[in-house]
Amino acid sequence: MGLDIRTIMVMIAMLALLLAGLLELARLNAGNDRGIRQWVYANLCIGLGLGLAFFFHTPTPGYGWAVVAGSTLISAAIGLQYHGLQEFKGVRSDWRIAALIVSAVFALNFWLAVLQPDVTIRSIANSLIYAVGYAACARLLLVRTEPSMKSACWFTGLSFALLALVLFVRGLFIWHSHAGIYQGVYTQLPVNTLLFFIATVVQLFVTFGFVLMLNNRLVAEVQKLALRDMLTGAFNRRDLEAEAAVQWARHLRTGDTLAIMMLDIDLFKSVNDQYGHQTGDEVLRHLARIAQSVIRGDDYFARYGGEEFCILMPSTTEQEALVLAERLRTTYAAATIEFSGKPMNSTISVGIADSMQTDSSFSSLIAAADQALYRAKQEGRNRVIAYANMTTTSEANLMHLKIV
Repeated sequence: MGLDIRTIMVMIAMLALLLAGLLELARLNAGNDRGIRQWVYANLCIGLGLGLAFFFHTPTPGYGWAVVAGSTLISAAIGLQYHGLQEFKGVRSDWRIAALIVSAVFALNFWLAVLQPDVTIRSIANSLIYAVGYAACARLLLVRTEPSMKSACWFTGLSFALLALVLFVRGLFIWHSHAGIYQGVYTQLPVNTLLFFIATVVQLFVTFGFVLMLNNRLVAEVQKLALRDMLTGAFNRRDLEAEAAVQWARHLRTGDTLAIMMLDIDLFKSVNDQYGHQTGDEVLRHLARIAQSVIRGDDYFARYGGEEFCILMPSTTEQEALVLAERLRTTYAAATIEFSGKPMNSTISVGIADSMQTDSSFSSLIAAADQALYRAKQEGRNRVIAYANMTTTSEANLMHLKIV
């Protein structure tokens, strides 16, 4: 076939070492190195393991120990990749599978390469153990995951599955080979060379897939940061407006009611002046935590600016929003915040409006809720005002003046 296994081996070893360096650079710059460190070590193990197999071959002195070391390094790489995937996915790390693979490979190769050399059984056993390890890695990735990570995880998972299949087929090939034909990894048989070539190339695909997973996670984290207010963890105003455009279009299309709640921390300036801006920041975070615990799953909580927050409530009427707002107001007023060991309480004022009160645009809905919030401030703070109640009161006052 024109393929020389030793040449393939040295090229893959060099690429593995290069990838280890690139992953280490990624780890240093990522900030969150969850899983990357293990993959750095895994590629180092692959490079060193293949390097040992290149420099020591039959009947070179020390060949048996080189086989033990090289095989153990490859098994360690599989274990590190598995553990790195666990860390990356945030699942509970379990070193037992990795330790079991490494221990089994070391014991087996020590017995069949040093004590009782048997290249056929050793190669079959190594292939099958490696296949099991790679299948375990594939199983971690070929599961349901968030859309932003799906393509990268499935590419890497399928690469692991293909690698496991190739190694299993290699074990079967060696098992069915005629006695004396297979003499080790360097045996120049077309099938052996092809399987080794495919396995080493797919191993590179696995690492490229992991790099793709890292890239997708970084993009997702950047997008999350762009959508969130850094101080409170609430969505920011830009993302609120984007979501509002979607919800308003849905309201116009289906006629479903859309409600909005504007809330503001009472006398927030005096909190900053009296206790300092650090206390003010903690008060904002405190409100955000309570609001996010009170609102429903479909509601959209965002920081509108300064100490003012906004809650977008799809499929909600003004009266339904009024119940939620009262619960939020009373919960916040009853909660005590401690800063530097000193207890402190504060209150909020809330304005509410829904699309039945103003149907011209989302900006008019915001303006209506803002007017209700302003009225709540005027009437003494620590209260909830609905826009519909404001307009009803105004109309009643106007009728009273006309009658008089």
